[in-house]
Amino acid sequence: MNKKVYEIRAFVSESGGGNPAGVVPDAEGLTDEAMQAIAKRVGFSETAFVLPSTRADFKVRFFTPTEEVALCGHATIGTFSAMAQLKKILPGSYTQETQAGVLETRVYDDGTVLMDQVRPIYGEPIDGATEMRVAASLSLASPCKIGPYKMEIVSTGLRDLMVPVESLEEIVPNAEAISMLSDALDVTGYHVFEVPETLQAVQSHPEFWTVPDVFCRNFAPLYGIPEESATGTSNGALACYLYQNGLKDDVKTGTVRMTFRQGLQMGSPSKIEAELVVSEGEILSVKVGGKTDIPKLSGVYAHD
Repeated sequence: MNKKVYEIRAFVSESGGGNPAGVVPDAEGLTDEAMQAIAKRVGFSETAFVLPSTRADFKVRFFTPTEEVALCGHATIGTFSAMAQLKKILPGSYTQETQAGVLETRVYDDGTVLMDQVRPIYGEPIDGATEMRVAASLSLASPCKIGPYKMEIVSTGLRDLMVPVESLEEIVPNAEAISMLSDALDVTGYHVFEVPETLQAVQSHPEFWTVPDVFCRNFAPLYGIPEESATGTSNGALACYLYQNGLKDDVKTGTVRMTFRQGLQMGSPSKIEAELVVSEGEILSVKVGGKTDIPKLSGVYAHD
């Protein structure tokens, strides 16, 4: 069975960059084994497969080169952008059935795509011995101990370990050690962020608050991804983490908008936008999105 796979870069920044994903807009008839084989052959961190759904507008499944995952932010952005470019959908709101639940995705006229994520789920505390092992797996002498920031597992669809560091440039990741610890902690990987000098939400509109850009790196070697240049689900989780660890003091009710910069060390600078709607200190909704590199849309065939 021949299926066309589109290659598209999601979360592009002003200077390009972004994160490539594979998109199969018509995956009906493919077996699990065929989808896994296509994802391996395509070789990107994730490939998305669009299928019919009885619960939503579309069913979307996500495969890394080695296994299926419940949700992928940049592949979702790429999927709906690709379908819009192929005239399969028009600008508007759509629902996608995923293993993480039925989520809404909105396509805007300017090419921006925003996707809903599930409300945050916070994991079990990380003990001191594990913190030291995580730090060592990044070639750091000790865990970061700045202000309220500490290692914490957060999920808005996928479990990730949030790891604060003083400087992203000091990191030398050990893929084998990160894989072992990710498996032990039952997380997809590490989402490492540089602790900002000041993290304060500034009111830019009666209902909106903005936050200075936050810089991060993502490592998921357990799933065949040594480092990823842009991750939607991880940055959604990081937005929730940052709200809980300080921004809640600035904004009790309203909409908090954040921008994450990722992929600089990979030569693929990416820009990920996140939006939290909060009420009385509680996160009601999480949205993550960005733009795609429209001129780079290209199709290749996968043979199975």
